Amino acid sequence: MANTELQYITNADGEQVGVVVPMEIWREIESERETAYLLKSPAMKRRLLEARNRMGGISLDDARTKLGR
Repeated sequence: MANTELQYITNADGEQVGVVVPMEIWREIESERETAYLLKSPAMKRRLLEARNRMGGISLDDARTKLGR
């Protein structure tokens, strides 16, 4: 099970001033921020939607073989 426990940092007055976030959650946040940034561009939004809906393609193993890896 992933560590999803947040750790809060407080100052001398007991006010919360920061938080320690597990890496798994941080990566999700970063990914969502990156996607939101990309979706601001109409051209990039169209490309992402086209890629998501694309059917077909080749497997990772086939791509590696074609690339000689």
